[in-house]
Order: sequence, then C-alpha cells, then structure tokens
Amino acid sequence: MRKLSKYYKPYILHILALIFLVGVQVLADLTLPTYMAKIVDDGVMEQNINNVLINGALMLGVTIIGVLAVILISLISSRMSASISKNMRTDVFSKVESFSLSEFDKFSTASLITRSTNDIQHVQMFTMIFFRFIISAPIMVVGGLYKAINTNIKLSWIFVAAIPLVFIIILVIMIKLMPTFINLQKLLDKLNLVSREQLTGIRVIRALNTQDHELQRFEKANRNLTDRNIFVNRVMAVMNPAMQLIMNFMTVVIIWLGAKMVETGELKIGDISAYTQFAMIVMFGFMIFTFIFIMIPRAIVSARRISEVLDEAPTIVDPEDPVESNSAVDGDIIFSDVSFSYNDADESVLSNISFRAKKGETTAIIGSTGCGKSTLINLIPRFYDVTKGEVLIDGVNVKDYTQKELREKIGYVPQRGVLFSGTIESNLRVGNENASEEDIKEALEIAQADFVYTEMKDGINTEIAQGGQNVSGGQKQRLSIARALIKKPDIYIFDDSFSALDFKTDSMLRKALSEKIKDATIIIVAQRINTIVDAHQIIVLDEGKIMGIGTHEELLKECETYREIALSQLSEEELNERK
Repeated sequence: MRKLSKYYKPYILHILALIFLVGVQVLADLTLPTYMAKIVDDGVMEQNINNVLINGALMLGVTIIGVLAVILISLISSRMSASISKNMRTDVFSKVESFSLSEFDKFSTASLITRSTNDIQHVQMFTMIFFRFIISAPIMVVGGLYKAINTNIKLSWIFVAAIPLVFIIILVIMIKLMPTFINLQKLLDKLNLVSREQLTGIRVIRALNTQDHELQRFEKANRNLTDRNIFVNRVMAVMNPAMQLIMNFMTVVIIWLGAKMVETGELKIGDISAYTQFAMIVMFGFMIFTFIFIMIPRAIVSARRISEVLDEAPTIVDPEDPVESNSAVDGDIIFSDVSFSYNDADESVLSNISFRAKKGETTAIIGSTGCGKSTLINLIPRFYDVTKGEVLIDGVNVKDYTQKELREKIGYVPQRGVLFSGTIESNLRVGNENASEEDIKEALEIAQADFVYTEMKDGINTEIAQGGQNVSGGQKQRLSIARALIKKPDIYIFDDSFSALDFKTDSMLRKALSEKIKDATIIIVAQRINTIVDAHQIIVLDEGKIMGIGTHEELLKECETYREIALSQLSEEELNERK
C-alpha cells in the first residue's frame, strides 16, 4: 500500500490548489444562506429595497465564485486522477513484464488483466471523487454547524440527535460491504478467466460441441458476480432513503420549532431559512462522507491488489556486476549437475542433468510427455532459475548475465507459435527491427515459409489477425521460426517447433537449418524420431533424468528407453534402413 503513495507526491501542488478551491467553494455555500436571510427579512418587513438589491448582487457574485471554483476543482481532480492512474498502469505493466514464469504461476493472467484495468479504474475514480468531495465534507460539516449554532443555539439539539444516526448508517455499510468487495474482485477475476478461456479455445469448444457446457460455466461465474453486485447495490440503496429521511425530518422539526420561535420573537423568518440551509449543508457533508465510505472498501481492496503486483519481488533479477561472455567458446552451453523443482513442489522436475551442447552442432532432446524437456530448455534463457547446479553459456553462468544480454544470444521458438496483431512483416521484425528485405526473404526461405509470397496476395504486408487466427498451425510455426532466424543469434532453441509440419517440410526445414546456420548452437525438443535422427547428439529424458546421450545409432544399441520410443514410431525394418 505504501508504494501507491509515491504516485501522489508529484501532485502536492495540485492537492494544495484543490484544498484552496474547495475552501472557496464551501465558504461560498456557507455565505449564501446569510444573504438569503437578509433578503427575506428585508422583503417581509418591507424595508429599503436597495438592501434587497445589494444582497441579491452579493449572492450572485458569491454564486459565480462558487461555480468557477467547482469547475476548476473538477478539471484539476480529473486530470490529476487520470495522470496518476496512467503512471500506475504503466508501472504495473512494466512490473508484470519483469516477472518470471514463477510469478505468472502465482498470478493468473486473468487476474493480472483485472488488476491492470478494473482495479486501477476503481483507484482512479476514488482519487477523483476523494479530492473533489472528501476535502469539502469536513469543512461543510464544521462550517455548517458553526453557522447554525451561531444563528440559534437552541435548535442545535437537533444535530445531537441526527448525527449519531448518520454514523450508525456509515458503520453498518462499512461492516457489510468490506468483505463483499474483496469477494467481488475475485469473482471478476473468475469471470475474466472463464471468458478468456472460452474465447481463446472457441475452435476446440465448437469441435467438441460443448457450447452448452461452456455457457453454463459462464452463467455460473456471471451469476455469482451479479448476485454480489446486487447485494452491494441493495446495501447502497438503503443509504439515500435513510439520509433523506433524516434530512427531511430535521427540516420539519426546524420549521416547526422555528415557527414557534418566530411567534415569540426569538427568531426572524430569514433565520429559519438560513438555519434550514445550514442544516442541509451539514447533512450533505455527512452524505458525502457516507458515499466516500462506500467507495473506500472497494478502493482499498483494489489498491491492495495493485500493491501485491508492485510489491512482488521477481525471482529472476539481473546481477549487480554482470559478466561479459567469453568469445573463445562462443555459443557453447553446459548443464552442470542441474536440478530444478517448482515452488512448493515435493519432488524435482529435473535431477542431476549434465551435458554440453557445442557450437556448430545440433543437440536434440526427446522423451515421454511430462518428462521435463520444455522445463530443461526454459532454464537456458532464465524463464526459470535452476534449483541446484548451474547452466553456462560461453563459459559464464547464465545468472551472471543481464537478462537482456542473455536473451540477445538466443533465438527461441516456443512449442505454440505466437503471432501478434499487425502484418507478417511487423511480426518478423519483432526478432530484429532493423532487418533488411533480404534478411526477411532469407529467413522465410529457410523456414519453408514461401507461402507468404506464393499464397498471400499482399505478401509480407498481409494482416495477421489477433492471435494469428487467420493462418494455420503449420504456417504459424514456420513464421515463428523465421522470426527467430531474422534475429541471427548464437543459439537456437526449438521447443517442439516442428510438430505441426508434415514430414517433407520438416525434412526440408532441418536441411536448410543445417546448411544456413551451421555455426550456431541448435537445441531441438521433439517428439518425432524423424526430426532428431540426424542430430549430433540426442539426450533421452525420462522422469526428469538423463537415460542416455549419444547419436541415433549409439542410443539404439545402448539406451532401452530410446529404443522403445523409436520402435513406437518406426518399424524394425525402418530403423535398420536408417542405420
């Protein structure tokens, strides 16, 4: 929570200006009933009409000053709250970008989106209303009470009876709504999660014909959120009638008692009018307090959720004294007795992994589903950090590089190709914004992505829909590979990136890679034997442990696990032919 205070410090002058303008506005409001009382008294008593005109002119002037103050208050508070929320949103997004995959495991994507949008919107709204009204409320209450008591002290017992009732209403609303607002934001996270899953997986949902089931899931999340909102609105709906009842009761009592006091000569008719206005000002101040206190619980919940993101310390950070790479062993990767386990996990995902991937060679990783292949390669660009041992690149521990320098060395193609909205060219330039047209053409040629020129009318200027929905899985993978090739890094990591390609395209792509980027270190994670059969070394994983390292021929002879995988995909005759 303390971290949020830094967003308000640059606006101290704005806050002081608001306090001054609010003071002017409230003083104008408190002055108007006095002039009104004089006008009423002068008019009733048929005194000098000039006094009526003078007081009327003064009322008009005070009103104009009050209106100008209100306009300036609205302008300053709106601009200030919008600027604060913009800075807050920028910092939250920057912090999220610094998160490792461990932090993303802790905060769901849907929750992070809600915190970056809805929660910050609540804080922005509260900031605007707070500085517009909460400053004026105490001045209105204190000033109104002072003016009312100064007008007639005998009627002041009315406030003694009314104010405790107002405090009871505020207290009840606070007690009722605070836990509800906490639950409300969690339910909004859940609704966003369900919506995001359904929109992302719409093709699977339609293919499996599970629209009714997904609609029920959405309806359940939507109903839970709606029920909470209805409860909040019902509690809030009690406030206005209750406050209006108290205000109207006070008005009736003031007029009734005031009329008797006018009859006895203790009070003037204008004083009744003024006293009624002062009472309304006091009660309006309390209504503002009530309204603010209704917003406070939700704003506090939202502020806490934002602070949780800002206060979260990334587990992967840059070293204080980063080390430069050793060009003598440029591109070599060494795993030295590496083990890894997820946070709070009882067992290790990887255990005692040791191998060397040499520059100019292809290292393949194969194994059963869930054996830790993707986790292993995620340790190279530091998406996760090792629990034990070390990963070296160019003879330097990856933890001793800055993340920017480390990832600059790596061209990473994930298992699931990701494209961004824009054109094919803008997607490819994500790998290297300064790439020439020749670089783009060469990368597309190596990635077997000639369809960009042969099948697409606009070529590299073809628009890509959000998430790459207008291209096939194989096309998306090939464009992702081309994007990594344009970067021209020292190390290429392909995380099962050929799975959506047919055997012919797969073979042509691997051949092109071996010819065009033969000086780089290549690591391929694959499920198909055909994809890795020509690798310089193959690492066989099973339950997070290395079961064998060698070439295809060596592993067929020496590693039973590899032989079982090979025989599950190829016949004995096909294996013998490959020998």
